[in-house]
Amino acid sequence: MQQHDAKRVAIIIEAIMESRLRQALETAGVTGYSVLPVLGGSGRSGAWSRDDTFTRGGGMVQVICIVRPDRLDELLDAAFSVVDSHIGVVTISDCKVLRAERF
Repeated sequence: MQQHDAKRVAIIIEAIMESRLRQALETAGVTGYSVLPVLGGSGRSGAWSRDDTFTRGGGMVQVICIVRPDRLDELLDAAFSVVDSHIGVVTISDCKVLRAERF
């Protein structure tokens, strides 16, 4: 089966910012993504848990997008328009997809 190069972008952001991030991505032409709850973690502000939602505004979510390499900069510009002024982490990794026409 033929494999095609793609980029996987994972964005961890405060749950209250999810709709703003999704809107920015859709405006940039990103038509597919998955949203997952983040159960907890540790970072610059220390350890936290999703159970600590009172002080964390509902916790964190991870938004995962897979795009063609030539669409990466547009996706990152959209993501950073939201993430840059809020708590968030953006990672990029290479991946392979089987049905390139879907990305």
